[in-house]
Amino acid sequence: MTDAIRTGQTLQNREIVLGITGSVAAVDVVKLAHALRRRGASVQGVMTEAARGIIHPDAVTYATGRPTLTRCGGLVEHVTYCGVGGSADVLLIAPCTANTLCKIAAGIDDTPVTTFATTAIGCGMPVVVVPAMHESMYRHPAVLEGIARLTSWGIMVVDPHIEEHKAKIAPVEEIVLHTERAVMQGPLTGKTVLVTSGRCEEAVDDVRVMTTRSSGRMGREIALQAFRLGADVWVVHRDRFPCVRNVHAVSAADMRNAVHDICAKRNVDYYVSAAALSDFAPERTDGKIPSGSAVTIRLVPQPKLLREVLEQWSPVTVAFKLGWQEGDRAAELLAAGVRAVVVNTPDVLGRDEGTFSVRTAAGTTDITGSKEEVAGAVWSAVL
Repeated sequence: MTDAIRTGQTLQNREIVLGITGSVAAVDVVKLAHALRRRGASVQGVMTEAARGIIHPDAVTYATGRPTLTRCGGLVEHVTYCGVGGSADVLLIAPCTANTLCKIAAGIDDTPVTTFATTAIGCGMPVVVVPAMHESMYRHPAVLEGIARLTSWGIMVVDPHIEEHKAKIAPVEEIVLHTERAVMQGPLTGKTVLVTSGRCEEAVDDVRVMTTRSSGRMGREIALQAFRLGADVWVVHRDRFPCVRNVHAVSAADMRNAVHDICAKRNVDYYVSAAALSDFAPERTDGKIPSGSAVTIRLVPQPKLLREVLEQWSPVTVAFKLGWQEGDRAAELLAAGVRAVVVNTPDVLGRDEGTFSVRTAAGTTDITGSKEEVAGAVWSAVL
């Protein structure tokens, strides 16, 4: 999978059947189809009659590059794509109305999309369902029971975003990530991954902070790749990433407390320390330090969170080391029980790509490329 990540095509050589039903969110399928194809997938559109009232089949054909199916004909297309030995890798139904969701859960088969669903479920093909409807419909007991039933069958249901009394279709990025997760059937399935990401801010006074240039891009790619590989991912950071459990932390102390709290409550299998955790914190001054004259700020060393996690919780651990002469330090960390150490230089901070060295007991892999590629190489080395 690393080669696919290198080109940004994690769905390379994968065929996705895109089922479209009669929600107004169907207007988003052109963007969705393009996003899937940019990740390397080939996409085959299938529409219900109700969907054709929202978006014309020609628009779907344009987006997928294939004639759109609006009926199941004599070529038994549902079997060709989603039957035993079929050519498709996953059935993605986006958007999925309350009507279609409940029909699938009840085994009712009366539209092209439900026919494809019946066939895909029957042969064990991965199925991803993306609901979109009004909130009142989403709260209907039959819909909630339908979602629970589909989930019990191993079908991936992508939660909608509840806004303005609507259960709005998930953003395209989230749908693509769930599709990648369904297709990859990864080795982290059933595992819990904890990632620390981005920079910390340490208060100097009531106005100023001390921080770094870290953008959190590396932590983001590490977390999203873990999600693709099947993990339940927790990220402690300042931002918000899709498809993971986000835990907000600003200072190094916030991050330390959050990490220990998660480890105490969850069986964390993998810990990735990708954050630019503050080595020092200033002694805080109350109020605002007056301007116009020189100021001396005393820096206090912070606890080594990586060492604490290793000693107290013992997960499989990945460390990041920043600097120009970190080879000896990486060797020390490996000897202390760290599974992999990723070494990079300060010039990659805030950039989308750079040069990294992934070091394990088995050897060293040097990578120059995007941070998505580096994340793939890190997980390959760890697993």
